[in-house]
Amino acid sequence: MAVLQPQDPRLASDKPQHQGLDKILNHDFLSLAFRPFFLLAAGASALSLMMWVGFFLGYTFQDDAFMTPTVWHVHEMIFGFAATVAVGFVLTAVQTWTKLPSLSKGWVLTLVVMWLAVRAGLYINSQASLTIAIVVQLIWWVIVIGGFSRLLFKSENKRNYVLIPVISVIGALNIAVITSPFFVESPLVTLHIARTAILMFVILMGLIGGRVIPFFTASGARVPAPQSPSWLTPLVASVSVIGVLIFFISGFVELPFTPAAIMMLGGALHLWRLSFWKSAVTFKIPLLWSLHLSYLLMGLGLIAIGLSYHLDGLMFSDALHLITIGAIGLMIFSMMSRVSLGHTGRALQPSRWVNLIYALMAGAAFVRVIMAITHHNLWGWIISAAMWVVASVIFLVLYSPILWRNES
Repeated sequence: MAVLQPQDPRLASDKPQHQGLDKILNHDFLSLAFRPFFLLAAGASALSLMMWVGFFLGYTFQDDAFMTPTVWHVHEMIFGFAATVAVGFVLTAVQTWTKLPSLSKGWVLTLVVMWLAVRAGLYINSQASLTIAIVVQLIWWVIVIGGFSRLLFKSENKRNYVLIPVISVIGALNIAVITSPFFVESPLVTLHIARTAILMFVILMGLIGGRVIPFFTASGARVPAPQSPSWLTPLVASVSVIGVLIFFISGFVELPFTPAAIMMLGGALHLWRLSFWKSAVTFKIPLLWSLHLSYLLMGLGLIAIGLSYHLDGLMFSDALHLITIGAIGLMIFSMMSRVSLGHTGRALQPSRWVNLIYALMAGAAFVRVIMAITHHNLWGWIISAAMWVVASVIFLVLYSPILWRNES
């Protein structure tokens, strides 16, 4: 009679463990980076804004917080939200651009875990936790930029090479902001770096928006493809880059002029460019009018920033929120709504509730700016933040099932 030998429990547990990991890695949710990052970014933006409002009401941020509340708020909205969505978008779009598979599910899972680790470090907000967050964030950017660049170079997709330095600069500014509490005494310097990152997002929006908005308008409204003059696009890009450089340098070197004129010129050029894109035909199509409105607010925001250098009643930070909420926020929610449907095999027919998302985001921008101008700052911050949070919750309710699995 054979004697049954006791099985090593470590060997017995190997198969279930591998099966569990395989089940995770085979899930639709990790198939492309946009799925987890869209949901995580939307949720994180709502939580961050609630903590920001809580700070003004005296409920959040301890006295021993290593990163100041203002810097924390700017960082989380620009990098925890906007940069996260941008990365999810480009790591998805690069597969279409190059006809090559993007990052594997294992790499997507790795990036998600690292992103969560960075958020944990920032929410704890101690010197030790921020140190860990810096290291993880740096590795995260190396993986993102390296994976994105590899596909472009391998396919020789030269048209999109320009995105590599743009994303790299945004990543470098992210690291500069998150490390500044260790090296920079004045938070104003850190805020200046973060504001530079916002203007870099304007360049990114100009590049991507300039391509997709006319294309989406033609396909969605069934009209001939709108075209602006061929020389206008490089002019807009050149003025934008020069504007960011002048703005950045002005924070460290006293220049004989302000960035005001170049900001207003950039804004006017964006509005001129938009005038060729047949915005009037998009009024009944939410996935289109939201993009056109966000681009409009970007141009107006740049002009408002320029005016803030000359008008005592218009603060730079208030004008900037016309871009951060009305342009970046609205365009991101619009793009997430569209990409989430298209890349999960669904028709581009969103719920009627997306109209409310877009209206809330546009309204939040105007409330934030107008109530600040009329000296109702606190209520402006609270109401605009509440509108953003509601928009985020609606997005999460509508799109969590869509992003979780492909349509069967």
